[in-house]
Amino acid sequence: MEKPKFDTVFFERYAMITLHSILGEHFAHLKNYDRPDLQDVAHGIGIEVTRAIKENRIEAEMLINEMAGAEIFNLNEADRQRALQYGYSYGLIYGSSMGKLEQQYWSLALPLKRIIKSKVQKVSDGFYGFFPEFGLYIFSKDNLTQSEIELAAQYTIDLQRDNKIRYSELFISQINQLSVCNLQTQTIDNYPISNDQCNQFYCAAVE
Repeated sequence: MEKPKFDTVFFERYAMITLHSILGEHFAHLKNYDRPDLQDVAHGIGIEVTRAIKENRIEAEMLINEMAGAEIFNLNEADRQRALQYGYSYGLIYGSSMGKLEQQYWSLALPLKRIIKSKVQKVSDGFYGFFPEFGLYIFSKDNLTQSEIELAAQYTIDLQRDNKIRYSELFISQINQLSVCNLQTQTIDNYPISNDQCNQFYCAAVE
């Protein structure tokens, strides 16, 4: 059986659609490029999209077990068929379901602190070029608490405090919530995402 191609476009498109739908016109003109993944050159916005898991053995073992099983479960039949057709289950339900095309995406996920540290270093080094407004959008494999979100934001602020090029926003994406961390004002806004919105984002991302 042919191994599924590693493809990050679904998640980048999902992030792009989520930002526009939840946060409005400011993110209406993003395009899916590379270095960084989402760009609006005219308005000076660059957003890198990545993924993270919790830093503990239990979560890592759960991910391995999910991949080994390679089964789609906890979905109703209509969503199960969509996951089989498109290869992705993210956005259909929160939990352990994993489509065949997203297995490698999550298998390469680093723990949250490590991925933040890596991305902060890369943006500081100019790896993503220069944009007046840089954002880091992280898909979380796990359901994070508000305290964990706050710690992630503060960790990012502390890491890049003396950097000339830095992220101005940290987005933490969970299926039913988008947390927007303004790293300049040090504030966090949580936006709930309804099941209807999840369905809308999923359908637009797989088109």
